Amino acid sequence: MRPLLVSLLGLMLALAVRVTAQGPPPPPPGGQAPPVQGGRGAGGGQGGRGFPAQQRPLADPAVIARGKTLYEISCRACHGGDLRGGDLGGPNLLRSPIALNDNDGESIGPIVRTGRGDMPPSNLPEESVKAIAAYIRSILASARGQGSPPAGPRVELNVLVGDAAAGRAYFATHCSSCHSPTGDLSGLAQRVPDPMALQNLWVSGGGGGGRGGRGGGAGAAAAAGPNRREVTVTVTLASGEKVEGRLGRIDDFIVTLTQSDGTARSFRRDGDLPRIDIRDPLEAHKKLLLVYTDTDMHNVTAFLATLK
Repeated sequence: MRPLLVSLLGLMLALAVRVTAQGPPPPPPGGQAPPVQGGRGAGGGQGGRGFPAQQRPLADPAVIARGKTLYEISCRACHGGDLRGGDLGGPNLLRSPIALNDNDGESIGPIVRTGRGDMPPSNLPEESVKAIAAYIRSILASARGQGSPPAGPRVELNVLVGDAAAGRAYFATHCSSCHSPTGDLSGLAQRVPDPMALQNLWVSGGGGGGRGGRGGGAGAAAAAGPNRREVTVTVTLASGEKVEGRLGRIDDFIVTLTQSDGTARSFRRDGDLPRIDIRDPLEAHKKLLLVYTDTDMHNVTAFLATLK
């Protein structure tokens, strides 16, 4: 009798281990995960979507359509056509806690209006911000999983719709003091043949070597390396001593930097003391973000596409 009980116990343990190793059942065809009790889906039914942006009913289709247009104009370069981040380094909105927990623009709006990091502030009206939030929420509601790309084909946008001659004139006025079509930007369209990537590249300030590349061609830009885009700072102490390095952090109370030998330094700030001088190679591009229009952007892109 005892050997029989031992055998039965062993069989039950083996079955339990096998079921545990197999894990939960696979999702049904179409990629949707099985429902989880206790949650509400985007359409109001039961489902496994747990974020507010996936729980609320969708906005009116006209509002979503307007939000999509505004997103393409104001947000795409940073956050990407599929919301997963663009060439300007904006975060992936499909897994952003701010976007996932936004209900009607109350979380996204303050960031749009005041800016954050490299993102400049915007004066978009509140209703426009809400429309953008509604569009983002509509994408999140249909997402196949947190951080996954939206369903459907890859988003494409034809950006070669500008006037190359007008773009050349705009370049001569706003860009030629730092860049040259026959210098650092020579052959740019061959190096970056995709128009969307080309537009994102120059808008982000990554199109060349800056002033040092004007006479040296593409080789000079490549030789400059990634450090050409670093923000540097000079701290002038009360004694007159100057400390220079790569800027780490600055606020009203402290500034930190890393010197060329790798030494990290921190200085307490008290009003205008010590004196702080910041050099940002991308400052001109950041200022342009606030003033150029969509027409300007398309015209310059059309001009740069001719530099083969």
